Amino acid sequence: MFVPPPACREVLRIGKESALQNLDRIKLTAALTGAFLLILCVVSLMYIFLPRDSGSSMVADIYQDGTLQISIALDQVKTPYSFTVTGEDGGENRVEVRSGSIGIVSADCPDRLCVRQGFLDAPGIPIVCLPHRLVIRLRPADTPQASEDFDIISY
Repeated sequence: MFVPPPACREVLRIGKESALQNLDRIKLTAALTGAFLLILCVVSLMYIFLPRDSGSSMVADIYQDGTLQISIALDQVKTPYSFTVTGEDGGENRVEVRSGSIGIVSADCPDRLCVRQGFLDAPGIPIVCLPHRLVIRLRPADTPQASEDFDIISY
């Protein structure tokens, strides 16, 4: 059996210790990177889903086929009312407007996801009915209406 000389044993011992130190450093870096990414994801989700301060009055913009059909100032609504939006394909969405909120209460589209989205009372995620090409967005009254504010272009 081969036994390395004492000088070689010392070099092997030092190499093993530095390899373990490098491994510990890599584990620490991976843990810190993972913690940073987790915090970033949580903050992003909070920004998207938590309601924002709606101290200012809100305006609901209703788009049909990408064109603005009507803008409704929600703070001026005293009594709830509803109206029907009819698409080019003959599909209908029943929109209900309340003081401070707006939503689709009935639709004749197959999935009725627009009805399940509920009522909007803060800007952020719009109500969308894809089969009827209807979009309802909320914006603060002091923000200008923007119909072409794409955040990404797709082909």
